[in-house]
Amino acid sequence: MEHRIEIAAFGGPDAMQWVEVDLPPPGPGEVRVRHTAVGLNFIDTYHRRGVYPVPLPAPLGVEAAGLVEAVGAGVEGFGPGDRVCTFGPMTGAYATARNIPAAALFRTPDAISDELAAASLLKGCTVEFLVERCARVQPGEAVLVHAAAGGVGLLLVQWLRHIGARVIGTVSTAAKAELARAAGADRVIVTTDEAIAPAVRDWTGGEGVRVSFDGIGMDTWEASLDATARRGLVVSFGNASAPVTGVALGQLSAKGSLFVTRPTLYDYYREPAERAAGAARMFGLLAGGVLSVTIGQRYPLAEAARAHADLEGRRTVGSTVLVP
Repeated sequence: MEHRIEIAAFGGPDAMQWVEVDLPPPGPGEVRVRHTAVGLNFIDTYHRRGVYPVPLPAPLGVEAAGLVEAVGAGVEGFGPGDRVCTFGPMTGAYATARNIPAAALFRTPDAISDELAAASLLKGCTVEFLVERCARVQPGEAVLVHAAAGGVGLLLVQWLRHIGARVIGTVSTAAKAELARAAGADRVIVTTDEAIAPAVRDWTGGEGVRVSFDGIGMDTWEASLDATARRGLVVSFGNASAPVTGVALGQLSAKGSLFVTRPTLYDYYREPAERAAGAARMFGLLAGGVLSVTIGQRYPLAEAARAHADLEGRRTVGSTVLVP
């Protein structure tokens, strides 16, 4: 028998249950993967809480790495022993093993460990599409990164510095400020010490930033609007505090004819060619040392509820790996 984490009802971390699963052989088009490392992401908490509703009862988790154990009928390109990883979109990664469509898998490069793949695939590909294809940041542009010491935030800062952007990061503590600076942030705002938008305006000579990357949501929405330059772009890509609701379009006009987008990773990794290109770009920067992933903490997979509580309590740093 295998094990996985699932929920029978939406709720807090205590809604998560460690259950036995009788896993059948992989069906047509499926691959059976033995997980060696599982990634923790904020989207997992959205599924658990019902922010992004999933049919109940529901397994949790979208990101994992491991080894192929068996393949179903019609599967080409994968065989037993292959190292693979995935970022979804289907849930079920919080498991010792599972069957997954072959189309959802990426090959794990030789230079990337399973743990590193599980800590970086979803976050790294998120950063790739946000910077390169959504916001299309150019060298010399000033950008704002909220939660700059988080798993996505640290990668955003590094990627933006690599392409020559000027980066302002926000963090909640002095210790996290040091991490953001080490990643390459030019200016770091500790939100308990100073207001975000005035500090951004001061650093940019009153202009504001061309792009605000906001994965926090409601708590930073107004600050993002106030910190973004005329005709700039607010990329609202997460709800770590709460979803942004009740947006009045007149605000965008009043703040300087701003643009706003609420992008989703899977819309940018839909076609096989763009999936392959995006992941290759991310893994290349990771293997080349341009990107460095901080695995700040590890938890046994069976203790995923504790990991969720720490993530939502802002007690984690960098990426988190769950170990089956």
